[in-house]
Amino acid sequence: MGSLGTFLRYPDDVYPLLKMKRAIEKAEKQIPPEPHWGFCYSMLHKVSRSFSLVIQQLGTDLRNAVCVFYLVLRALDTVEDDTSIPTDEKLPILIAFHRHIYDTDWHYSCKSEESFNLFELSHPFGILLCDLQILLNPTLGGTKEYKVLMDQFHHVAAAFLELEKGYQEAIEEITKRMGAGMAKFICQEVETVDDYDENCHYVAALVGLGLSKLFLASASEVLLPDWEHISNSMGLFLQKTNIIRDYLEDINEIPKSRMFWPRKIWGKYADKLEDLKYEENSTKAVHCLNEMVTNALTHIEDCLNYMAALRDPSIFRFCAIPQIMAIGTLALCYNNVQVFRGVVKLRRGLTAKVIDRTKTMADVYGAFYDFSCMLKTKVDKNDPNASMTLNRLDAVQKVCRDTGVLHKRKSYINDKGQSYNVYIVMLVILLAIVFAYLRAN
Repeated sequence: MGSLGTFLRYPDDVYPLLKMKRAIEKAEKQIPPEPHWGFCYSMLHKVSRSFSLVIQQLGTDLRNAVCVFYLVLRALDTVEDDTSIPTDEKLPILIAFHRHIYDTDWHYSCKSEESFNLFELSHPFGILLCDLQILLNPTLGGTKEYKVLMDQFHHVAAAFLELEKGYQEAIEEITKRMGAGMAKFICQEVETVDDYDENCHYVAALVGLGLSKLFLASASEVLLPDWEHISNSMGLFLQKTNIIRDYLEDINEIPKSRMFWPRKIWGKYADKLEDLKYEENSTKAVHCLNEMVTNALTHIEDCLNYMAALRDPSIFRFCAIPQIMAIGTLALCYNNVQVFRGVVKLRRGLTAKVIDRTKTMADVYGAFYDFSCMLKTKVDKNDPNASMTLNRLDAVQKVCRDTGVLHKRKSYINDKGQSYNVYIVMLVILLAIVFAYLRAN
């Protein structure tokens, strides 16, 4: 789960990590007996154990709908991400995918194995799923599960057909719109910021809209009049975070780079998007990165409004945890040239801590305030977008302060009692060593 040095530095991570591991092991044992539902939940555990844990807290009917929705979108995304499928073959599949979910005889064998793990990186669920899968089982994954999902998609279709009509209509509509959007951007590059927002809308914000429709269909939520707009912002915020974090993964994709950063932004700093990864362009690359992060910050206030309107505690946690991880990831990425050199992500223990602590809106305000403070300390006054970045962070912090609940938070930046807890961890380790020695002798 992590190195000894990390545990000694962050001893408060130990309990949330162990708690999360136990919870996932428990969730894996709760497989429905029906063959099609058993397949869906077993597949969910195999391709994303973390998400299977997150949805366990939802009510049965809503949990089943979200499980099917997730697997349908994963299958759709797998087809879109498979760069070995010729465009003239891929486009009809994407456009017609919403009809395949009604067909228990349909399946598809993808050609490439290398693309199957991209869902975790490119999908809006990914900001939570990718970190948590590595967190709790670093060896989990591989291509076999994805191929099984596509080869035996009839089980997903059978489960879909058992959902209530309201759930079916929501899943069909979003799948249709997403497939059409994916098809559009296979043939079109992301040039303007509007293109960027539109692409993120199709591949991510539609998920937010779909989940909102499922929440409404379950009668668990009555959302604000502008729920469609703020649902869209929820998805855009997550997807833009993924796109920023995964620059190097996408640009190095074989056989063809995946380029989601808008030319309108990166064109100010480089002739070609891939030039940003070269060391001689580090200063311009970081300036470009900072502008991308600043663009993502525009969605935060809508996200906070959406979460504040939720009534059901399980739905609230389901929505809030990925959003907190997104602002935390942006805080790490900002002004960080490592985005162009390797992997930047929240440490495992902090991810577990976010999941363990996030229970109320006060926790969300506290987390957004903490991570925005962390990001603010990294702003360089010489950065060309510094003033805009600071203005947006000030707006976020004001929203959080005006709630009057920040005094209740447990800080994600400077947890109190860390030094004291280091000695506790060291004592436990020492006792374990002594106990092991006594048993051996």
